[in-house]
Amino acid sequence: MTGLFFGSFNPIHIGHMAIANYMLEFGKLKEIWFVISPHNPFKEKKSLISQYDRLEMINLAIGDFQYFKPCDIEFHLPVPSYTIDTLTYLSDKFPKKEFVLIMGADVIDTFDRWKNYELIIKKYKRLIYPRPKVVIKKTENLENAEIVNAPIIEISSSFIRQAIKDNKNIPFFLPSKVYDYIIKLNLYKK
Repeated sequence: MTGLFFGSFNPIHIGHMAIANYMLEFGKLKEIWFVISPHNPFKEKKSLISQYDRLEMINLAIGDFQYFKPCDIEFHLPVPSYTIDTLTYLSDKFPKKEFVLIMGADVIDTFDRWKNYELIIKKYKRLIYPRPKVVIKKTENLENAEIVNAPIIEISSSFIRQAIKDNKNIPFFLPSKVYDYIIKLNLYKK
């Protein structure tokens, strides 16, 4: 099974890497693809840096770890990005792969607002990891889903962006090469 970890990754941080590592080792996955979303329809676009900078940061974070792979497929699909369209495309392009979604518990309450969410539930298993201050309720949105007892990571990309904007020195919140890239290009300062 190939786990698809969708996100803006604006920027990718050690929390993303820890969750991916946990899902790989405890979620029965063979590999994980980090699917970079150029624009999530539920998020404001103004805070996003270039999708190519975010792709490069994922490449830097992954390095030569063979079980993680960046996926820029949504760069080539219509914007805003809809998960079902990406899943359909990937399933057609890689018919021998079994794709599984990796999702934070914070999206469960809004999952029924996703485009064709019923089809996602029907065709794709979802591995759901806990998020801070989110209580998972019994709901129909948990069909074909497994709650994974991953560690709760209280680091967010928005926290990191604000810290960098406030000139805080936070090198241990990010993979070191990602932090160096952000500093070198003066990202998130505005």
